Amino acid sequence: MAARKITYSSHPNHAARSAHAKGERQFRTYDTSHIRPKKSKIPILVASSLAAVVFLLLLWGGSALMKGCSMSTLAEGEEVEISISEGSGAKDIGTMLQSEGVIANANEFVKRVGELGVDADMKPGIYVFKGGMSLDQVIGVLRIGPEASYETFTVPEGFTVAQTAARVEEATKGRISAEDFIAAASDARAYEADFPFVVGAYNNSLEGFLFPKTYPIRGSATADSIIRTMLTQYQTETATLDYAFAEGHGLSRYQILVMASLIEREATLEDERPLVASVIHNRLTEGMLLQIDAAVAYAVGVVEITPKDLEIDSPYNTYLNLGLPPGPICSPGLASLQAATAPAATNYFYYVAKHEGDGGHFFSENYEQHQEYIGQG
Repeated sequence: MAARKITYSSHPNHAARSAHAKGERQFRTYDTSHIRPKKSKIPILVASSLAAVVFLLLLWGGSALMKGCSMSTLAEGEEVEISISEGSGAKDIGTMLQSEGVIANANEFVKRVGELGVDADMKPGIYVFKGGMSLDQVIGVLRIGPEASYETFTVPEGFTVAQTAARVEEATKGRISAEDFIAAASDARAYEADFPFVVGAYNNSLEGFLFPKTYPIRGSATADSIIRTMLTQYQTETATLDYAFAEGHGLSRYQILVMASLIEREATLEDERPLVASVIHNRLTEGMLLQIDAAVAYAVGVVEITPKDLEIDSPYNTYLNLGLPPGPICSPGLASLQAATAPAATNYFYYVAKHEGDGGHFFSENYEQHQEYIGQG
């Protein structure tokens, strides 16, 4: 059966138009809200998320921009301690310097390092930087090394604890007083756990152990931290010593330190140290009084002694007491320590200072010859 073909006229008649208009008026009176399509909330959520992302990007970009731009720096005289790790490049160092206020702009630092071609020259370590330093000054310090960023103080060979304390007070402009330093150095037992070689130090004093050297003064330094640095240096220096000769003669390492302190104060020339050491060893072996003026001077607290000083009642009076003094009389240098562990092989028992020439000593094997040298001195 053939399908019916239905056609609609493109020119509706009046009755059709009238029916259509009536239906439209009725439709408008119905409530159709329940069948209308609902609007999705997804576009709103997406828009909100995009706005948040844009805000965060702007915030991050602003932060990055600030890091690339000038930042506030340390005030004049203000200090900051910074640790530069091994293998750090200009970018890492620049970022750290900027974050701590040493420099204003990390990018400018990297650029300047590149211009100078010194990226590989900057050394790791702990630095102290002060406010007001220029880029070139900061880079110069980094090229020299940590020691260039600190104030320093020098302990010469032969300094006592008291002299070292005065030097520390001067270097720290009184921030660490000589009294505080002496108090810390008078408590050797406080350091025994970390530095066992100070165990048994005479009178609980670190006399002799504060190794002579030039040391940095960090802004955070204390009497304790400086002493620990000096004891660490002593430990490092003495690690090279051979104590076989001393042990063969029944001398402890502490007695070697005592002997080295005597050598330090008695020998005026470098090549005399093993000779002075031989006189001390020979006298100890023979059971003779050492009769060393420097030990008496230490006990009295003077530089030059008088005949009356030789009568002082002190364990340091080597004119009245046999053997070595009970403790060191100063901090000896490595040369004196080496001489004490390896004295020259001589038959010398005496020496006397020359009054002319190079300032050395006459050495002799017997008292008669010694008297002759006294007359020539």
